[in-house]
Amino acid sequence: MNKLLIIEDHEDVNRMLAEALSNAGYSVQSAYTGIDGIRELKQHVYDAVLLDIMLPYKNGDEILRDLREFSEAPVMIISAKDGVDTKIDLLRLGADDYMTKPFNLDEVVARVESLLRRARKFAEGGAVFRYKDLTLDEGLKQVYIQGRGIDLTAKEYAILERLLKHRGKVFTKANLYESIWEADDPGDENAVKTHISNLRNKLRKGNREQEYIETVWGLGYRLYKE
Repeated sequence: MNKLLIIEDHEDVNRMLAEALSNAGYSVQSAYTGIDGIRELKQHVYDAVLLDIMLPYKNGDEILRDLREFSEAPVMIISAKDGVDTKIDLLRLGADDYMTKPFNLDEVVARVESLLRRARKFAEGGAVFRYKDLTLDEGLKQVYIQGRGIDLTAKEYAILERLLKHRGKVFTKANLYESIWEADDPGDENAVKTHISNLRNKLRKGNREQEYIETVWGLGYRLYKE
C-alpha cells in the first residue's frame, strides 16, 4: 500500500483529501504545519506528498526546498495561488505537479495515481524496499536513510537485503552464513556477527534515533517490528 503525506493547514481540506485518498486505497498521514511536515518526512518514508503553499511557520516552498535535500518523493502542490510564475517557480524547485484550489477530488486521486505510476517506471531497474526511513534500491544496489546514501560492503548489503525481503522472519547466524557466504560449513558463523555489528554501526550513523536490526536472543536476527 502506497503511503501518502498531506501537508495542509486547513483542517476541512486536509480531512477531505485524506478521506478521498484513503477510500482510493492509500495509507494517508496528515500534517498541519510545515515544521510537522518536515519532521514526518525525516522520520518516515512516503511514496508521494501533497503540499499546500500557505502554511504556518514554514511555507510550502521552503518545505519543498528542504525535502529535495534528502528525498525524491513525488510532490503535488495544492494551492489557491494560480499564477503562472508561481507554478513555474515551484516546478523548478522540484514539484512534480500543481493543482489549483478549489479542486475536484476525483482529479486529485487520478493525478496521484499518475505521479506514482511515473515514479514506479523510474524505479523499474529493480525492486525498491522501504522500512521506516530506510530505502534499499535493488537496481542500484544502494541503501539510503532519509534520502542519504549509506556505503555498505557486499556482505552487509546482502544481509540487509535478506532481512528486508523476509520482514519479520528470524535468521540464525547459520542461516545467513549458508545463504550469503554460500557455504555449508558453520565454522565461521562469527563472521556474520561481525558483519551485523558493522552494518548496525553504519545504519546508526544514518539516523542515531532509529533502530533497524533486532537481536532475538538465542535465535538470531530480524528487523524490528514497525
